[in-house]
Amino acid sequence: MSGFLLIDKPEGPTSHDIVDDVRKTTGERRVGHAGTLDPFASGLLIVGVGREATRKMQKLVGLDKTYDAIFVLGASSDTDDKTGKITLVPPQEPLTQGRVQEAIKQFIGEIEQTPPAYSAIKIGGKKMYEAAREGKPMEAKARKVTIYSISEVQFIPSTSSGNKLDGIEWVVISLTIHCSSGTYIRAIARDLGQTLGTGGYVESLRRTKIGPFDIFECSESIIPISAFLSRL
Repeated sequence: MSGFLLIDKPEGPTSHDIVDDVRKTTGERRVGHAGTLDPFASGLLIVGVGREATRKMQKLVGLDKTYDAIFVLGASSDTDDKTGKITLVPPQEPLTQGRVQEAIKQFIGEIEQTPPAYSAIKIGGKKMYEAAREGKPMEAKARKVTIYSISEVQFIPSTSSGNKLDGIEWVVISLTIHCSSGTYIRAIARDLGQTLGTGGYVESLRRTKIGPFDIFECSESIIPISAFLSRL
């Protein structure tokens, strides 16, 4: 048995948890995934099953990704997502739709992005998130990534979502981001907040596309290697 699975990962398990589940289901020990999703995130995960498929996984490196996300602006998180310690950050100016929309434009195209402190990047042989959990956060060098588009930006009214605490009102937006491989959506939320003179973090994240593969194609059927690679 060898081929590829398109899996819709739910919130909660790690990408490695999904790989373990596939091993148990298929009885195949050689299983790997392409493009890690954080535990709090959901969506498309490509899993290679069998020796030949896992050897072909390198062909998936560099594929662009598309995400549906919800950002909170007006507060920050030490993990840059909802799982961290949340701190309210009073905006210097009102977070109007006009200001937010204008700020978003600055993130489209090739940009310099500093990975979040809680990421799996290794510095001096140690993963950044391990150092952060020990109270010794490290900072990775900024890297160039490309944001091809940020679309379907919608504002969730605070009156309907209760986005107010201690007299400080924050803004919640949903948006779709098409980006290059290696882009951190959490970093976009963080940097968008900083651009607006406040904080920002990711409330929810769902990956909907990896290259030509779409979330709607997910199934329990293994795609033969030749059929899968013919789409790349």
